[in-house]
Amino acid sequence: MKAVNFEQEFLAGQEEKGFESGHASTLVETKNHVVVAAWFGGSWEKGADVAIWMSRRVDGIWETPRKAAEVRGTAMWNPVLFQKKDGTIQLFYKVGETIAEWKTWYMESGDEGVTFTEPRELVPGDVSGGRGPVKNKPIRLADGTVLAPASLEGGCWDAFVDISKDDGETWEKSELVPVRRGGYDIYTVDQPYNKYRLFGKGIIQPTLWQDGEGAVHMFLRSTSSRIFRSDSVDGGRTWSMAYDTGLPNNNSGIDLTKLPNGDLILVYNPRENLPNYYKGPRTPLTVAVSKDNGKSFEKLMDLETGHGNYCYPSVICNEQNEVMITYTWNRDNIVFCKFQYEE
Repeated sequence: MKAVNFEQEFLAGQEEKGFESGHASTLVETKNHVVVAAWFGGSWEKGADVAIWMSRRVDGIWETPRKAAEVRGTAMWNPVLFQKKDGTIQLFYKVGETIAEWKTWYMESGDEGVTFTEPRELVPGDVSGGRGPVKNKPIRLADGTVLAPASLEGGCWDAFVDISKDDGETWEKSELVPVRRGGYDIYTVDQPYNKYRLFGKGIIQPTLWQDGEGAVHMFLRSTSSRIFRSDSVDGGRTWSMAYDTGLPNNNSGIDLTKLPNGDLILVYNPRENLPNYYKGPRTPLTVAVSKDNGKSFEKLMDLETGHGNYCYPSVICNEQNEVMITYTWNRDNIVFCKFQYEE
């Protein structure tokens, strides 16, 4: 397996980007091969000036970034893009001064991201800390059901999925993913191994796929130096006890996509937390491939290897085995890259 025709570029030049700091990108590709990307940008994460920004790549050229949504004086977070069956683009995002106070809003575009509807609250009146996709894209199951990977962050971290049977019009919350906690101390991570035991706050920001047998799976960011996994045999309504995959995790975002042949492309920082600490360096940023439904991975390539902050990837693929990725570059800009995957 190899990556060919590799391209890598910033979404915007320093003079035109319009924001000091950008983070948490997301992307979709339309049927006309327009790539739409979004991220949050402003002075810095949590800042009252942070808005949702977006750009479109048309005929290989990125348009000048523009604000897609803004709530004056309130921080905005974690946009997620998704396409409905008819090609309508949905743009989800979080609003709130703190993560525990997040509310999820969304807008729709019927013209490939040129214009969007007025924002609407995803689950009116929700005070749980956010519904719907929290970082990574929803997936559509073989029966048409849409699953949105979701999580909650407060005193502890928990994950679930939101389930829609009507292509994103209404949502039903799944059961929380069961977690066997070994302690809540986020500074205590070096403990005797048990694949079901998780240390620190917990698990968040799932990324999802459905296998050829119909089962649904998720990988999860954790505070326990490992990517965790959970599995569902009932369409995402209930989940197995979360367990350690053995893949290192530095308490930073991950994402994966399923290729037409069933292979999985995972993008992540293959780093553990620092000793007796709850975070680790966000470099390198690596692309890996699994041919056995996520049981094992082989490195395909590194996107970044130098000193810096290269993280929070978003990855998609199309029917032509073209893989597209965006990620945070030193909190300064967003990088886009693409390549053709060959076995």
